[in-house]
Amino acid sequence: MTARSALWAVLGLLLGQAYGFASPGTNSNATVVLVLGAAGEDELGQDFARSAAAWQKACETAGARQVVLGLGPTNEAPDVERLRQALAAEPTNCLEELWIVLLGHGTFDGKDAKFNLRGPDLSATNLASWLQPFKRPLAVIDCTSSSAPFLKALAAPDRVLVTATRSGFEQNYARFGRFLAETIASPEADLDRDGQTSLLEAFLMASRRVSEFYNAEGRLATEHALIDDNGDGLGTPAEWFRGIRAVKRARDGAALDGLRAHQFHLVRNAAEQHLSPAVRARRDELELAVAKLRDTKSTLAEDEYYRRLETLLLELAKLSAP
Repeated sequence: MTARSALWAVLGLLLGQAYGFASPGTNSNATVVLVLGAAGEDELGQDFARSAAAWQKACETAGARQVVLGLGPTNEAPDVERLRQALAAEPTNCLEELWIVLLGHGTFDGKDAKFNLRGPDLSATNLASWLQPFKRPLAVIDCTSSSAPFLKALAAPDRVLVTATRSGFEQNYARFGRFLAETIASPEADLDRDGQTSLLEAFLMASRRVSEFYNAEGRLATEHALIDDNGDGLGTPAEWFRGIRAVKRARDGAALDGLRAHQFHLVRNAAEQHLSPAVRARRDELELAVAKLRDTKSTLAEDEYYRRLETLLLELAKLSAP
């Protein structure tokens, strides 16, 4: 074994000890805003309600704070206004994650996409305006038909965006939301076997189940989910991934999607629970830096590449040490 490979082995052991065997602590610091849209048909309304229940159960397991809109009486403020108020009450610059989950129907008029609510609808333009002040880690998961335009409207640094469709013109009922709700906390979706399911892993599993559904029915798929977490608003489909790593790019020079989404976990394993938000945030920054450095390996001299990598890995090991 060379000195260099020995160094990586030791660092790997340190990281494995830090992340694999920590004792349980606080489960989650996240807030989940769950919004149910206008049901339309009773059967679809029941489907949305089941998806909402699955999300609520996952939040309870995680210990996440829940804000649920779209249920209960309709004689209060319109749901779109209640959502605006709920977001206005949230801290805009902190380390805790904010998840926004939209369940229901969507429409697209060729210019702007809308999420159908009881009363006035929510447009992508309005939601983008409300979220503009937010600098905290943010995930917006739009499980509706015609949801793709939300991707471009909401794209920004440190945001993970998921849409059920790749176009505003995919207007049929989207099944993606049901499958995502079933996989967000499912061990079956834990592709890297680290004891927790990331948003990326749930997206990949839900997309696979959508594809299996249409293949089993012998039908042409009318929905194609996308994920974006690099801020370019282009999105990446599940078939561009091998395991948890994107292997294709939307255009030359575009950063890969998936790295940040793999750091969002609603239900965290024991080691993640043990980390403070500040330590977790710095760890995430370092892991992203390592991933980006590896993407530039071919452009650097070997010694320079390993010097930079060593610096990052040593800080990771120190940060993670008990």
